[in-house]
Amino acid sequence: MPTVRSGPVIGLSAQLVVLAALAATVGLSTAGWLAGAGYAALTCLALSRGLHLSGASRLGPADRVTLARAVLVGAVTALVVDSFGHPTPVGLLVALSTVALLLDAVDGQVARRTGTVSALGARFDMEVDAFLILVLSVYVAPAAGSWVLAIGAMRYVFVAASAVLPWLRGALPPRYWRKVVA
Repeated sequence: MPTVRSGPVIGLSAQLVVLAALAATVGLSTAGWLAGAGYAALTCLALSRGLHLSGASRLGPADRVTLARAVLVGAVTALVVDSFGHPTPVGLLVALSTVALLLDAVDGQVARRTGTVSALGARFDMEVDAFLILVLSVYVAPAAGSWVLAIGAMRYVFVAASAVLPWLRGALPPRYWRKVVA
């Protein structure tokens, strides 16, 4: 019998509650609902798989912070997709993105202070960051120019390149400057 890991399911549930709150307050189109729910479902599946592959039975404290960020990113995703059909409340979009970015500074500190640093947590954090950058790039592209999509696509181009060039899959030594650049 497969183990059910509650963390990803809690994140999926929280995402649906946030989407319902957005629908009730600012209105959310079907496309926004589908984008937010699809993002949540993929996050739940990927995180469940990551937990299984790493042998972890549950999320650590820092992973829970990252999961909260992921829920905020799902809300941003829904609002950005919604913006293609009608005006989006920019203040809300900025507020959600800002809180997600501020929490990005918290999860690593929580992991180090609680001694729960893990490869899964680092990967989860990186993927949430990369997707937020992609979504925000898509949002500003009509105003700033399509060149900003390159910023959002960098992570996914790297993943595609690593499928063709195996040496890109190797682990990198820890460097403080990589954090500064990111």
